[in-house]
Amino acid sequence: MDTLWDFVVARRHQLLVDSYLHVSAVVQSLIIATVVAVLIGIVVYRSPLGSSAATATASAVLTVPSFALLGLLIPLFGLGVGPTIVALVVYALLPILRNTIIGLASVDPAVTDAARGVGMNRLRVLAAVELPLAWPSILAGMRVSTQMIMGILALAAYAKGPGLGNLIFSGLSRLGSPNAVPQALTGTVLIIVLALALDGILLLVGRLTTSRGIRDRD
Repeated sequence: MDTLWDFVVARRHQLLVDSYLHVSAVVQSLIIATVVAVLIGIVVYRSPLGSSAATATASAVLTVPSFALLGLLIPLFGLGVGPTIVALVVYALLPILRNTIIGLASVDPAVTDAARGVGMNRLRVLAAVELPLAWPSILAGMRVSTQMIMGILALAAYAKGPGLGNLIFSGLSRLGSPNAVPQALTGTVLIIVLALALDGILLLVGRLTTSRGIRDRD
């Protein structure tokens, strides 16, 4: 335990930088994935065939191992941030897309009919009624995606990606040396702590952006 603490104290600046880069990559990927998934969900949610096709395509991507996907992306985007962000966005899509479709499809038709009855056009109904009602479901998908890509990002060290994965890979490659285990363990624990912190932030965002009426209904 003393060795672990000594390692954290000695490397605290680098640990802060790596933690920031890890969170930054996850947040950027999550935002991009959310925008893409919500747009796709809006397009397909009224069509059972379209919804099934979009969900099946996103599901198929999850069957591709992370190392394999990164290997396929490296020739296209090179090493570093490029393939990392693309891979994280691809993996984050499914939970958000699926929950967007479910959330939009579950909106009571009587509510949308009432909105149209007071003169709202299709876009206003979507923006002012359907998306706010579907938001808790979308946010739940975002939370799942966040936890998932926090771990996947650690594997992006294979493609020279940013974050704490480099710390873990470096420690595992030096097993037997005095700092190897503390290095790998520190990286792993920090990823878990950051994942829990981001989940807490998303919970807070949900409470601040969801009306009390919708929360009470759920």
